[in-house]
Amino acid sequence: MWIIRNIRFWVLAIHLLGNIALKAGIETAASKTLNVGVSIDDMDFSILGGSVGFQNLVIDNPPGYQHDKLLEVGNARIAVSIGSLLKDTVNIKEIMLDDVNVVIEQKGITSNNLQDIIKALPKGEAEPEDTTEKPAKKLHIDNLEITNVTVKAKLLPVPGKTDTVTLKLNPIRMTDLGSNEKMDVAKLSSKILLAIAAGVAEQGAGKLPKG
Repeated sequence: MWIIRNIRFWVLAIHLLGNIALKAGIETAASKTLNVGVSIDDMDFSILGGSVGFQNLVIDNPPGYQHDKLLEVGNARIAVSIGSLLKDTVNIKEIMLDDVNVVIEQKGITSNNLQDIIKALPKGEAEPEDTTEKPAKKLHIDNLEITNVTVKAKLLPVPGKTDTVTLKLNPIRMTDLGSNEKMDVAKLSSKILLAIAAGVAEQGAGKLPKG
């Protein structure tokens, strides 16, 4: 019984410490890529199952905007092929983002917070400054789905008109990402944000200002 209790203790300790380390690593990497703060309320991962789950992932706004947050993801799950983690290209079987809330805040006639973050993203995979540093792993994503996306667009105030438009986006699905182009975290982030921006443009036609 003593041995069993100790095994359970160490399994629990490794799981908790692994959660903490992985959470901190993802927050740091995402913040560096997007150039804004990124935080996760809670997460869990299964080493053997190759899956990571997030609850309440938040992306902050760039400086100069009234609202603190750009995007919140209520639930997210990533399934990874374990064997690919040791290879140059990591194969992600599935990324599921659900219960997504976006607040788009307009600044000036043609600028908004979502566009500012997209424009600031790295354009490609940067070469490491330290030649001893390993290059970032490439990604291949079999399936990516974004569902239940609600967008609140905060417009410039116009007398007699509402300054907030609420949109419900259609589900977004992308497949086989990384086959025909180099895919890294920055490129994936850009793909996701651009897909949301395209959904906003589609659903907001006639409701939102062009630009």
